[in-house]
Amino acid sequence: MKRPFLLAAALLGLPAGAQAQLCEAAQASMSSADRVYGHLSYGDAPPTELVAAPTGFALGACLIRRDMVPDLERLLAAAPPGTLRGLSCHRSIIRQADVFCRERPAGGAADRSISVAPPGHSEHSTGYVIDFAVRPRTDCPDAEACMAAAPAARWLVANAPRFGFEMSFPGGNKQNVKWEPWHWRWVGATAATPGAARARFVFAKARQDYPADPAVVDLYVLTDVPAPPTFVAAPTWTGKKQRRRRR
Repeated sequence: MKRPFLLAAALLGLPAGAQAQLCEAAQASMSSADRVYGHLSYGDAPPTELVAAPTGFALGACLIRRDMVPDLERLLAAAPPGTLRGLSCHRSIIRQADVFCRERPAGGAADRSISVAPPGHSEHSTGYVIDFAVRPRTDCPDAEACMAAAPAARWLVANAPRFGFEMSFPGGNKQNVKWEPWHWRWVGATAATPGAARARFVFAKARQDYPADPAVVDLYVLTDVPAPPTFVAAPTWTGKKQRRRRR
């Protein structure tokens, strides 16, 4: 496996000050290709496949995979105007390490990983994930479960799968990650959607072991099917009455 070596090389390539700032748990996870605290291992998206999100969508910098742009544009066009914005999109493995180390719960790395994936194990690094925010802003902070009550968030639950997006971490998920109604991964509206096969390959293990809810489910339309036979009720045949001959 080359990936642990590449991650370690990326870590060693950081300036000395940056290396010192990475918490010990982050350094350990970056050199591991296995599950870390329930999170699966993911590689970083190639920079050549990342593009800026549609104009007016992002609240900050937001790079996403080129393949998901058409479905995202269709979703935004169908959503209530101006309600859904991009809070967080692609995060490099190094960036994820910074985010992971910033969280310092009393329980240490295990508790931290319930809400933040260790570097090298975040779906965000794939470039296929968006954390949505609702605007105008309500009393609920961004990236908190209370956003699920917002009409725009309820619209996502009802409609996002039609545009190829599914909720990675539903409530009570087996992955032991907290409920994240803002976190949606793209796998293509259908298996035939350009780029969907690659996205589905990346998330194959996650989708098998930790199903999304709501999830994208392909609908198969049967064509050229012969019409079923029609049964018509007919009166009972009694036969002809024979006449008696007179002698």
